[in-house]
Amino acid sequence: MTSSAGAGLTSFAGTGALLRLAWRRDRWVITTAALLMAATAYASMAATLDLYSDPAQAAAGAKVMADNPSLTALYGPLPSLTSEGIGVLKTIMMGSLFSAFLAFAIVRRHTRTEEEEGRFELVAGGVVGRRAPLAAAVGLALLAVVGTAALSSLSLLPTGVDLTGSLALGAVEVVAGLVMTGITAVAVQLTSTTRGAGGIAIAALGLAFALRAMADTSTGRGQDLVNASFLGWAEQVSPFGANRLWWLVPAAVLTALLLVVADVLLQRRDLGAGLWAARPGPARAAASLGSPLGLAWRLQRGSLLGWTLGYAVLGLVVGSIASSVNQIVDSPGIEEMFRKMSGGQGSILDVFFGAELRFMSVGAAAYGISTTLRLRSEEGSGRGEVVLATRVSRWQWLASHAVVAAAGSVWLLTVVGVAAGLAAGSATSSGIAQLLPAALATAPAVLVCVALTVLLFGLLPRWSALAWGLLTLFVLLGEFGALLSLPSWALGLSPFDHLGSLPGGEANAAGLVWLTALAALVGAVGFTAFRRRDLAA
Repeated sequence: MTSSAGAGLTSFAGTGALLRLAWRRDRWVITTAALLMAATAYASMAATLDLYSDPAQAAAGAKVMADNPSLTALYGPLPSLTSEGIGVLKTIMMGSLFSAFLAFAIVRRHTRTEEEEGRFELVAGGVVGRRAPLAAAVGLALLAVVGTAALSSLSLLPTGVDLTGSLALGAVEVVAGLVMTGITAVAVQLTSTTRGAGGIAIAALGLAFALRAMADTSTGRGQDLVNASFLGWAEQVSPFGANRLWWLVPAAVLTALLLVVADVLLQRRDLGAGLWAARPGPARAAASLGSPLGLAWRLQRGSLLGWTLGYAVLGLVVGSIASSVNQIVDSPGIEEMFRKMSGGQGSILDVFFGAELRFMSVGAAAYGISTTLRLRSEEGSGRGEVVLATRVSRWQWLASHAVVAAAGSVWLLTVVGVAAGLAAGSATSSGIAQLLPAALATAPAVLVCVALTVLLFGLLPRWSALAWGLLTLFVLLGEFGALLSLPSWALGLSPFDHLGSLPGGEANAAGLVWLTALAALVGAVGFTAFRRRDLAA
């Protein structure tokens, strides 16, 4: 008994040291993420309370939102027909997804990614137990989730809202983050690649979102599906509504069970391998893999397919909401908010689509950044060096990934413009002819984000992930800068502030040309810097 217990404790040897190392590597990312969520929660609540100062007006607006199935599918049901309920409507689902992504990224980075790149083998040669790396990764993820949730809760208090509701919003993020930590811990044991583990975990998150959306828009027994989704558990906390903080208990229990499963699987596999054997590739490679562009496309096509499906669904949802816009925006204050967010001219319907398409363009920029950052992964793992040892030049290798990132981002804008136009065309005057050009008009701002990522990769490869920080800054300026009356020079730091006001108004031709030229210039500097530097490990 004693020796068994001693062996168990030995398997956790080095956990504290690895936890401190993981925190040192990710402290700025986690801190930025926590501050971002807190700022988003505060700004959303403060802006809503300012718009809905009259409880009767808030109840009327909330009733229209609650009766719109498309809004419910996207964000979940309103927790209450109050201004506070409206203020947290988007934050509930955005906070859940953000917390889940944060937990996923931390656990995968400090487990499967470390194994795939060979650093775990070096760590295992020291005084480090078998369970220590997973324990450290899970510990950091849980600390990050709880810390982010606590900041989100505290950020609401200056707005004067109820303490219990504020704590409930934090509980929403903790529920989603806890369960996603357990799911990712299991996923990294199943496959031998970072991308494979990511595919499993993100598929589970997508399934949870789909089940929740189906349950929220169903009637009768169909609503029971919400209990099959951990995102459904998170929304049922219902901050500023029922405030069901007890949903933390089943989330903690499920997380503990998943971690036990992950530990069992960990003991059954070899270091660097996954429980599922990797499939052998075909005996002969496709002819398309003979070019750098073909290889880059092969590496990214699965990701682009997933993004395409998601953007098609989002476009259909946004388009279907159009028929209720005039009822939702029933006061000059709310209309003014939408106009500020979209740059807004034309009808309120045009203003609504302008705001939503700008938000979608940020997602397209996120795809472009993620795809471009694959260069850093390929370089760090040594695979890039293998490619560059052939006749492929540095320019060709970098250009192949940059082309896929840029073209894929523009493709996503095309998909969302067409999907939204199809859904809106049957009920409104807006269709593909209006919404597709409006979506594509945001492309220059998206390309600037891609170019900035290329620049960071070329100049500061170890700091390439700062591209996410820049996108975060642009999102905060675009979503809340105008609402918080920031000066024009501050708003102008975001490339999304120079797009004009399509649909309904006119595109900012000078701004679009300037953004396109800026993207070309920044990208060229990044290309030049990469050609002159050494490959980085």
